[in-house]
Amino acid sequence: MRFLKKITIPLLLALVLAFVGTVNSGCGVYSFRDVSIPDSIRTIRIQKFDNVAPYVNPQLAPNLSERLRRKVQNQTRLSLTNDDRADYDVAATVTDYSVTTSAVGNNSTSTLNRLTVTVRMSLTNNRTANAVPQEQTVSRSFDFSATQSLQQAEAALLDQMLNGLADDIFNRLFSNW
Repeated sequence: MRFLKKITIPLLLALVLAFVGTVNSGCGVYSFRDVSIPDSIRTIRIQKFDNVAPYVNPQLAPNLSERLRRKVQNQTRLSLTNDDRADYDVAATVTDYSVTTSAVGNNSTSTLNRLTVTVRMSLTNNRTANAVPQEQTVSRSFDFSATQSLQQAEAALLDQMLNGLADDIFNRLFSNW
């Protein structure tokens, strides 16, 4: 019992925070490392992404293709190549980049806007005879204050857009979930 009397509030608070931090250490940002790539696949070509969206953010497509290249290089055993005979060939196109109103305040004015980015991608397995590209679409939305201009929001959200979209594309390409 004397031990309990010596525990001060700051010490107790520190112990509780340490316990909560330990328990919650697995929560938050999730990283999928369950990459599913056949042993026969050794090389990958990630082509420069195109951008055919009605509104073009000139930084998005080149930075997104580069972010995906780095992710593949860091999280797989595949070798990046520019050879069109690579085992896997990835192509992608930004097809939509649009802003909509997400929330309206009491006086019927927009308080929150949503930027939606859609990317159509294809994966061709060149190790398979007569390979047909497998196409998929990923889409992510990013909210920003209606008091910001689109250019301000793009500057603030670019890294988040690149990370989120690269993660989604990577997971669609290599994860079985």
